[in-house]
Amino acid sequence: MTLTIGLIGLGAMGGGMAQSLRRKGFDLRVFDVRKEVADAFVKDGGAACASLAELGAQCDVVVSVVVNAAQTESVLFGDVANNGTGGVASTMKPGSVFVMCSTVDPNVSIAFEARLAALSLLYIDAPISGGAARAASGEMTMMTAATPEAYAKVGEVLEAMAAKVYRLGDKAGAGSKVKVINQLLAGVHIAAAAEAMALGLREGVDAAALYEVITHSAGNSWMFENRMAHVLAADYTPLSTVDIFVKDLGIVLDMARATKFPLPLSSTAHQMFMQASTAGFAKEDDSAVIKIFPGIELPKKKP
Repeated sequence: MTLTIGLIGLGAMGGGMAQSLRRKGFDLRVFDVRKEVADAFVKDGGAACASLAELGAQCDVVVSVVVNAAQTESVLFGDVANNGTGGVASTMKPGSVFVMCSTVDPNVSIAFEARLAALSLLYIDAPISGGAARAASGEMTMMTAATPEAYAKVGEVLEAMAAKVYRLGDKAGAGSKVKVINQLLAGVHIAAAAEAMALGLREGVDAAALYEVITHSAGNSWMFENRMAHVLAADYTPLSTVDIFVKDLGIVLDMARATKFPLPLSSTAHQMFMQASTAGFAKEDDSAVIKIFPGIELPKKKP
């Protein structure tokens, strides 16, 4: 059976995932609230749908790559800027599969699965990681949880988008829990990297030399190597924004708070991103958290 795939959200990650699906030869439909973005994408293949309801009616599998739980709710059940029509759940055929790729509270993902099951729709809890470049090359990571029936229908679709598809449970929740823990580490690592670079700048260390040494020493992390390169280039073009980590570390803390589990490093990192957000850097690259440190002169763009 040839599957028709719908993908919602052509942002940094979703756009790359759609490219991977197109490259693998899937019959692809896309939707983005920015019509010009969807139209530009389909010039090289695929088709753009005018509404979420239209996409839902045409597709066997719908992949949602939006920012948060509220947007996912709107994608599924309506109240999104989609020409006044409803969400995809209203038109998806029984037995179709909805793949949820956002970072959300695990309990929210569990609730989505239950609501869709009541409509005879299958659900995959499938948050993603790896960045825009890996999404475009089909080399990102998916942290998934779903029923065997759902996996049986979309295994090849998931593998077309990701190099690593981890199957973490037979019902929603486990995928989102693992992603939340990943975001704990990612947020803390970015905050720690910014703090280290800021201290180096305050102490008069050459920023490029510090970067070179750390990236070849035991103190390195993937986030230091990736994000401090943005700082050195004075390029805060958002690939992942400061506000993404305000949201994601907030989810981390909410999950832990429910069982009274202490997360002192996560709490501090969350406050750092909150400070950066309220200081006016909310929509800048998350490396802009370094801008909260006083008394330092950040690298400037080279002419």
